Amino acid sequence: ILFGPETRGLPQHLLDTLAPEQLLRLPMRPGNRSLNLSNSVAVVVFEAWRRNGFTGSD
Repeated sequence: ILFGPETRGLPQHLLDTLAPEQLLRLPMRPGNRSLNLSNSVAVVVFEAWRRNGFTGSD
């Protein structure tokens, strides 16, 4: 799992090497502030744990 800097994300040359199904976006409601990097990492890691059946993620 790769995360880029909060201010600019991953470099385009790196994004160009990934297939569309390897990319993930966290949806945000219009007008809401975006999540910072640590919040985004927490959401993604929790979802990965949940999908892989780790105990305590239900």
